[in-house]
Amino acid sequence: MTTTTFSSETYTLTVGALTRELPLVRPTPNRKLPLVEFLGDTELSQAAALEVQKLLPDGTDVLFTCETSSIPLVHALSVITGLPYEVARKRRRPYMNDPLIQDVASMTLGVGETLWLDTRHADKLRGKRVTVVLDVVSSGGTIAALERLIARSGGTAHGRVAAFSQGQPKLVIRVMQELPIFER
Repeated sequence: MTTTTFSSETYTLTVGALTRELPLVRPTPNRKLPLVEFLGDTELSQAAALEVQKLLPDGTDVLFTCETSSIPLVHALSVITGLPYEVARKRRRPYMNDPLIQDVASMTLGVGETLWLDTRHADKLRGKRVTVVLDVVSSGGTIAALERLIARSGGTAHGRVAAFSQGQPKLVIRVMQELPIFER
C-alpha cells in the first residue's frame, strides 16, 4: 500500500509500512518534483521492491535497468525474486568490448543520455524474456531505449515496470505509484 501527502517543501511518501519525506526539487523554474533516491536508502529500496515484485509479468527471465538510481531497487528485486539482472551504463568503460550504444530521447529531468551495454552483458539477454525496471519514469524515453538494447541483444522485451511515474509516459508501464508534478 502506498499513500502520499504534500507540504510546501517536501512530499510525504509511504510505501508499505515505510514513510519518507522527499525533498521537492526544481528541474525548471516553474516546476517542482518529489525527488526519489534509492541510492543509500536500503529500507526504501527493499520496501519498493516488495511492491514492484507484484507488478512483474509472469515468465520474466531477466531484469534490466540503467545506471544509477534504479540499481538498488533492481538489486533488491533480484534478491526477492531470484531473477538475475543486467545494467546498461551511461558512459563507456575501459573494459567494454564492442559495446552496444543507444541514445535516449529524454530522461526524467530532461537531460539526454547515451546508454552503453558491454557485449558480455548483452549476451545474457539473448533468447531471454526481459523486463525493464526503473525507479521513476516520465516520458518513457529511457524504457524505449532499453527495449532497443534488448532487441539488439537478441532478447525479447517482456515487460515494463517502474516504482513511480511522473507525468504521462507515452508507453504502457506497470507502476507502483504516480508522483505529482507541481507547476508554479
